[in-house]
Amino acid sequence: MPVLELERTVPAPRERVYAVAKDIERFPEFMPSVSSVRIVEHGERQVSEWVGYIEEFKRQLKWTEEDYWDDTAQRCRFRAIAGDWDRYEGTWEFLPAGEGTLMRLRVDYDFNVPLIGALIKGLLAKLVRKNSEEMMEGIARQAAAASS
Repeated sequence: MPVLELERTVPAPRERVYAVAKDIERFPEFMPSVSSVRIVEHGERQVSEWVGYIEEFKRQLKWTEEDYWDDTAQRCRFRAIAGDWDRYEGTWEFLPAGEGTLMRLRVDYDFNVPLIGALIKGLLAKLVRKNSEEMMEGIARQAAAASS
């Protein structure tokens, strides 16, 4: 199964970057591919319902995700527990980096479309990367703006 790993340094305090990333219900404000996010269970185990849209496939994507946010270590483990993903799980880490924060994202995913070919699998990998980069960019922008 494909695995994506990304890192990005943000010129904002770690606590602020982590807080923006944890506020997932705001993701549709800066992620065009995410239509909605609704938290349905709060607590140590946070459960949320996501709706996205894959323009290239002309298809809506829905899933329920569980997140385990560790406020002390400032990291998160997540995974889809229902919905369209065959596999979607990973980790977020927010690490000190000089005056800023290093965001590290690892996503292990699989999404099977009937009769999917190698070309479509390649497109899916590009879309997951683009979406993840879009998410990191949005978090970075929101955190930097709040820190100014």
